[in-house]
Amino acid sequence: METNNIIVRVATFSDSHYATTITEEMASSAQARGTGIAKRSPEYIEKKMNEGKAVIAVTTDGSWVGFCYIEAWGHDQFVANSGLIVAPAFRKSGVAKQIKRRIFDLSKERYPTSKIFGLTTGLAVMKINSDLGYEPVTYSELTDDEEFWAGCKSCVNFDILMSKERKNCMCTAMLYDPADHYEPEETKEDFKQHSKLYERFMHVKQSRLLKLLKKKDGGGSLPKSLLKYFNLL
Repeated sequence: METNNIIVRVATFSDSHYATTITEEMASSAQARGTGIAKRSPEYIEKKMNEGKAVIAVTTDGSWVGFCYIEAWGHDQFVANSGLIVAPAFRKSGVAKQIKRRIFDLSKERYPTSKIFGLTTGLAVMKINSDLGYEPVTYSELTDDEEFWAGCKSCVNFDILMSKERKNCMCTAMLYDPADHYEPEETKEDFKQHSKLYERFMHVKQSRLLKLLKKKDGGGSLPKSLLKYFNLL
């Protein structure tokens, strides 16, 4: 896939020289957002490239643009598209959506029966996921693989996750189940209808007012899909 001199493709071992730049930008971006991600080493990123389980975006002259990789959990029952990152100079260009589409398709190619899921604090990523057919879910619908949750230890919100017994945190969980899912047109329309509410309540959640919101509203007046976004069901 090539758009405006940007090529989005499956990464290979020849892309390993980008690994350090990618991990540094991941860490820098998480720090700027005030949130956390599971830290990955350049060696880990190289491994994903060598396995053909990553998607990279580069310009035609070889400059790095963006990246994302696949992780499988629970004996391949679940697959996560992790570490989505775009270089600052190329943000808001639409390349993130292209990368997400390609890594989503790659996940289905390599793991056709696996459930594809993601955790994110970003509304933009939620919109992209909705366009692909992901649905908001509670944490209980995600993998129970201990190795996956151990990856959250490097996140600044890990204490919150554990205090909630891994039932809730600042991230919103989204899932695509190949055996039982809505069509992208349906999930996209649902997000469009409630996008302003999602944005407003995401700010509330990230301000650690989730308990107050739940107590005040009681879940009675909020759309069911919105309640799922904030794990109130």
